[in-house]
Amino acid sequence: MRARTQVVSGLRGLASNRPGARAAPERPRARVDPLDMLGAATQGASLAGRSEGGAGPEATEHCDLCGVAMTPEHRHLLALVERRIVCSCEACWAMRAGEGDYRPVGNRTVWLEDLDLPDDLWASFQIPIGLAFFMHSTVTDCVVAMYPSPGGATESELHFDSWTRMRALNPALADLESDIEGLIVNRLTDPPVYAIAPIDRCYALTGAIKATWEGISGGTGVDFAVTRFFEDLRAAAVPA
Repeated sequence: MRARTQVVSGLRGLASNRPGARAAPERPRARVDPLDMLGAATQGASLAGRSEGGAGPEATEHCDLCGVAMTPEHRHLLALVERRIVCSCEACWAMRAGEGDYRPVGNRTVWLEDLDLPDDLWASFQIPIGLAFFMHSTVTDCVVAMYPSPGGATESELHFDSWTRMRALNPALADLESDIEGLIVNRLTDPPVYAIAPIDRCYALTGAIKATWEGISGGTGVDFAVTRFFEDLRAAAVPA
């Protein structure tokens, strides 16, 4: 229960008004059920290469762009400016991927067994909980840290020097794709867990906590959601 205790204690009373941090409700967030995404990953389903359309018995989702019915195993696009995950049918994905504000989300999950993240470097990120993901935004031209809270994702822009040191210590991060991939960090476990994942999976972590949070302390659902997320992530990952 150590992980859940630390998740809950870290989430309660988060100081989201500290310098550099802000809640992110102003940006429309994904109309994606994070637990459905986790379930699809558990079954080994790929978000790419699935046929879409039709209103069969498994068609429980709808394309955010054209409204056609889809199954839960569908593709996603990232709306860059709003930093929002868009559910997409095959036809819209083919037409919109790489067009204007839309980018296809990443397609690799890499387990980083030997990531070097000293305590003093982590402290310089000023993240109040040991659970977060990092992505480089081409819109703001900076690295943004997102960490979960009961209300959703809270974001903080990182100091340039801190992320420069992080990349110097970890050459694998040089290949981190801007906007569409993120570095997920879980320092609530022993040993800590680090992985590069598609950006929709990164947002699924914060979404899972929001979706399962109950009452003041979070309830047992938070523990289950976080544990399940990292089990599924590990199952889908390849070594660095």
